[in-house]
Amino acid sequence: MKKTAAWFFTAFLLAGLGIFQYMQQGAAAATELATPSGFKPKAGYESAAITLPGMDEAIHTIGGGAGEKLLFVNFWASWCGPCVMEAPDLQKLHEQYGDVMEMYGVNSTNYDKERSAREFVEEFGLTFPMLMDREGTITKLYKVNNFPTSFLIDGNGVIRERINGVVTYAEWERLILKWSKPNAA
Repeated sequence: MKKTAAWFFTAFLLAGLGIFQYMQQGAAAATELATPSGFKPKAGYESAAITLPGMDEAIHTIGGGAGEKLLFVNFWASWCGPCVMEAPDLQKLHEQYGDVMEMYGVNSTNYDKERSAREFVEEFGLTFPMLMDREGTITKLYKVNNFPTSFLIDGNGVIRERINGVVTYAEWERLILKWSKPNAA
């Protein structure tokens, strides 16, 4: 009886491990398919498409040249002091420049708590879409190692700016106006 139980336990454990590896390979393959060849998450390179659920669980796909407007993507975490500092400016930029750019926040949920992220969004009254990177796949793909990290991506899907840390509102305005102009290069 003990040998049979041990056998079933071992078989169950191995099956679980196999399923886990299969799922990990599937996620990696999906990321590779959406990643342009030669992708580097820095200025001058084509952006990789981002597909993540929003806080409302609706699926959003952004980047990769899918839009006509400038794309502003901000990676953040609720515990990040500099993210707290820049949140009011990001909301103000969204309100002021929503006609020339699309703004998205990407909560690096694998480094954060989802409940804290939701409280952060509510506290600062952020109205632009917040995407939840629960597995950390996109954060890893874009090589985000500190928060906040922001990207400005043109309508052709080319990364124009990568900003690590906080910049002033005036600097954001300058960059948005520079890259939102038609045929900005």
